[in-house]
Amino acid sequence: MMSTRTTEIWVGVFVAAGLAALFMLAMKVSNLSALNEEDGFTIEARFEDASGLKVRSPVTMAGVRIGRVVAIEFDKQSLQAVVRMRIDRRYDTLPADSSASIYTAGLLGEKYVGLEPGAGADECEEAALEAELEGRAPEPCEGGTRVLRDGSRIKITQGSLVLEKLIARFVSQFLEGGGKKEAAQ
Repeated sequence: MMSTRTTEIWVGVFVAAGLAALFMLAMKVSNLSALNEEDGFTIEARFEDASGLKVRSPVTMAGVRIGRVVAIEFDKQSLQAVVRMRIDRRYDTLPADSSASIYTAGLLGEKYVGLEPGAGADECEEAALEAELEGRAPEPCEGGTRVLRDGSRIKITQGSLVLEKLIARFVSQFLEGGGKKEAAQ
């Protein structure tokens, strides 16, 4: 009788440990485990196509997650998707001329935003070059490299590649090419 009771207790412990492991796995897969994104700054990028991108999708640079997507909206004036991203404050030195692209990761095809650092052009150099191009004397400048700050907008973007669109384009070019060859014969 006593060994049956001990066996039941051990089975209960293993079942509880298994349920806890499944819960942790579910949290990891659903990206709900990292809810401490409050401490950072928000940037914005506009994409022609943001297909498959979701709120809470990762934002990466050099393969390292540096933030998450916090909102995706449609702008009626520009007819573009506006993606807002929260970047961890540890990465507050990203050059303002960085670019953003939407990529697909893994077998499940999760979409994420990949940032590529820009050249980090010196603000004074840019102002001097702009003045030179406009034919005026450069103004005195005491600045440095511009970086992304809260509310910054990334101007260089590459939207999501949609497999269906690529296939349709290939088929239409193939059919157009085949039709021209038949007409020439």
